[in-house]
Amino acid sequence: MMWKQIISALRLLLLLTVVTGIVYPLAMTGVAQAVFPQKANGSLAYVNDKAVGSVLLGQNFTTAKYFHGRPSSAGTDGYDAAGSAASNLGPTSKKLEDTLKSNIEKIRSENQIDKNFSIPSDLVMASASGLDPDISPEAAYLQIQRIASARDIRENEIRELVISHIQHRQFGFLGTDRVNVLVLNMALDRLAGR
Repeated sequence: MMWKQIISALRLLLLLTVVTGIVYPLAMTGVAQAVFPQKANGSLAYVNDKAVGSVLLGQNFTTAKYFHGRPSSAGTDGYDAAGSAASNLGPTSKKLEDTLKSNIEKIRSENQIDKNFSIPSDLVMASASGLDPDISPEAAYLQIQRIASARDIRENEIRELVISHIQHRQFGFLGTDRVNVLVLNMALDRLAGR
């Protein structure tokens, strides 16, 4: 009697393993590839048929001719998708205070910003994942002068580019307005390459 129950349990285990471990994942992968192929493959962005990144992950743009994204605390050097996590530094942390001061000075220096001008927090603070690909429109506007100077493009053209790439709040009330840094930088390269 006990062996019948063990054999029945093993059969059920095998059946559920095949259904939930093989059939279901393959079916969902097939549906995703058929219905959302771009998203199912990592939302990759391409330039000349070469993948340059994913629009879902922040990247480290450092040169003056590009928009800079949020700082990253993911991994040892930042922007490491395998090390995605927050810094876990609290408001009383000296390391956090020093990092923020350093980031603020860097933004002020790069963009020639007066000490009395308020800097958007997303340019100096990492997101919870450390890989947020978006910045606020205000953070993008703050960088226009630097980019216009580095690329020798009129500021109005870059401002119009930013405005055209603003993604508004979902359903009008979820989240905040944002700009994807990778997509914006790709559009900036196209604008400069006219």
